[in-house]
Amino acid sequence: MSVLPAAAGLDQLPGAFAPRLIAWQRQHGRHGLPWQHTRDPYRVWLSEVMLQQTQVSTVLTYFDRFLHRFPDVQSLADAPADAVMSLWAGLGYYSRARNLHRCAQVVVKDHGGVFPSTAAQLQNLPGIGASTAAAIAAFCHGERVSIVDGNVRRVLARLLAFDQDLAQVASQRELWALAQGLLPQSPTPADMSAYTQGLMDLGATVCRRSQPLCERCPVQSLCQARASGAVTQFPVKSSRVKRRSESWWLLMLQSPSPAQGGMDFWLERRPAPGIWAGLFCPPVLRSEAELQQRVPAQAWQAAQHLPAVAHSLTHRELRLHPVVVCVDRSLVADFLAPGEWVTPDELATLGLPAPVRSLYQQLAS
Repeated sequence: MSVLPAAAGLDQLPGAFAPRLIAWQRQHGRHGLPWQHTRDPYRVWLSEVMLQQTQVSTVLTYFDRFLHRFPDVQSLADAPADAVMSLWAGLGYYSRARNLHRCAQVVVKDHGGVFPSTAAQLQNLPGIGASTAAAIAAFCHGERVSIVDGNVRRVLARLLAFDQDLAQVASQRELWALAQGLLPQSPTPADMSAYTQGLMDLGATVCRRSQPLCERCPVQSLCQARASGAVTQFPVKSSRVKRRSESWWLLMLQSPSPAQGGMDFWLERRPAPGIWAGLFCPPVLRSEAELQQRVPAQAWQAAQHLPAVAHSLTHRELRLHPVVVCVDRSLVADFLAPGEWVTPDELATLGLPAPVRSLYQQLAS
């Protein structure tokens, strides 16, 4: 096995790394994903946004559903924001959905419904960062530019034994600059597509965060972290923000429907910025005592406490305490913030956080 010395790595790697990666991707990489084998920027963009911080297995269902409802950028731009948020509910990181909608509107309004063709131009659109822009430009237009998402940073940090702290923006930029030096020389559009997909596939299936499968890696003889026996020490990243635990009390008000029979539910839109910003949700209180103070005494006596629900966010562990209270709807305006009554049928059209939607489905069944 030949190992490139660290000092000479960047001089020699471009001639060896890209060809091996491209050949490996064509033979062993992933080829059955629904957003592959297309040069449609809309589909590539949608998949890239959905895949941020989200596993492929989760995205598969959402991607097909989203395309069925919004088959092109024009239909997405024309859609009400609530319709977009409703389809996104459960994917998390809801700012992605808001940016997705805004970006579609900008593409239609300012670019005639056609995505710009270069990574530099794409980065001017809402919610499109350097890596997403590079992916669209490489896959759809064959631009010679490297993606550097989380998985790819790990691959390159190990390949180069890059020892700078990737929690720092300056270090991320330096690694991205090094990544440009590893790009294939004079690639065809097909080469750039295979190279870009290969970086993604290698990080997702072989160069994993824990228990990397180095024996299956097509560039193991080039990897400086492997040569030093320190693969799992890369990438270097300072400690993450500590996760906080919070208890939220959900005031799930219901009232007999004047039109349909059954029960209607009171919902408020969550403020921005913050958790679940822009989504519909029952009123959130910080304690049972605070919740009880919001409810007329007679209604509180018949309140139904549902089992607590645990819900994990990026930096937060939520414990949701749903309390169902039946009230006279004429009294709600006296003790709650602005909101609206919705029927069980209308719930399906609104953007609700996944655990909240699940709770209402239980109540409506």
